[in-house]
Amino acid sequence: MKIALLGTRGIPACYGGFETFAEELSKRLVQRGHTVTVYGRERHSEPTFLGVRLVYLPTIRHKYLDTIVHTCISTLHLLFHRQDVALYCNAANAIFTFLPRWTGVPVALNVDGLERNRKKWNRLAKTWYLVSEWLATFCPTAVISDAAAIKAYYTERYGKQTSLIPYGAETGKLSTSVTTDSLALERGNYFLYVSRMEPENNGLLVREAFEKVQTERKLALIGDAPYAGEYIARVRDTRDPRIVMPGAIYGQGYHELGSHCFAYIHATEVGGTHPALIEAMGRGALVLYLNTVENAEVAGDAGIPFEHENLPQVMQRVLDMPEAERDAWRARATERVAQHYSWDAVTSQYEDLLRRIAGK
Repeated sequence: MKIALLGTRGIPACYGGFETFAEELSKRLVQRGHTVTVYGRERHSEPTFLGVRLVYLPTIRHKYLDTIVHTCISTLHLLFHRQDVALYCNAANAIFTFLPRWTGVPVALNVDGLERNRKKWNRLAKTWYLVSEWLATFCPTAVISDAAAIKAYYTERYGKQTSLIPYGAETGKLSTSVTTDSLALERGNYFLYVSRMEPENNGLLVREAFEKVQTERKLALIGDAPYAGEYIARVRDTRDPRIVMPGAIYGQGYHELGSHCFAYIHATEVGGTHPALIEAMGRGALVLYLNTVENAEVAGDAGIPFEHENLPQVMQRVLDMPEAERDAWRARATERVAQHYSWDAVTSQYEDLLRRIAGK
């Protein structure tokens, strides 16, 4: 099939979950013989990446316009460069999916989580997301949810059946430690937090909780975000020498961090399945997660939940655990990802869905 992927910043992945998803899925589809084109906002030095065709198009660099303007332009380009099927990411882009479908190109839409609950959006943006949820129920050919809780939401609120396909992750630790060494992070001796530095991802909560814990271990806060300068400044406002905040790290360095941490803290409270959580589990990290329905669905019996108010106590509990108990948590995490969140299995589900709606 000729497959187009729209609605992300593009690949190579250098931002967030949708970009990682786009890279992992598209390269595997290419390996299976498909021709895949990924639309992006960030220019790459080559016209292809891992066999995936890249189309760079402009946008308006603005918090509220970046995504929808780029997807609109990408959709217009798609109309003149016909594909067998298109896959859109982000419910905010639902309004654009009717155009290729109207011209005979079937469209699948991954709606992600309930984005209107994010604190960064103003009232108009939240209204756009709410309207987009409704548009997602009839504009695309098929709708994809990445978590059972999101699938249930669309069924109960709109009576819309969606296809449940989670994100994926690799398993196993990396042996290299170039990035951890450069940050003076000793293997197995630091807590790790990775996320976009936005309020609903609770980087500030994690930093303040760690400051209450008596330990010589360090905390690595990894991440950045456009349009969130004020919040990032608050997160960085600490004099605790144990806290390391280098900004965003991607690729090999990111995987090294997950491979060698003492424990991983997942504090995101909005969205569906979060790739960072699955990836940390796949690397065999001891996972602490904010107790939301979506996070609990992913972690299952392989992670330790916490609430907003008791994170310091949960961190101390992990520090006081016997090493054998910590290793048991880590082993369960890796096994759970291998059983439920394999990228190859995820790719097969997407391939089957896209083939079905394309009539192939």
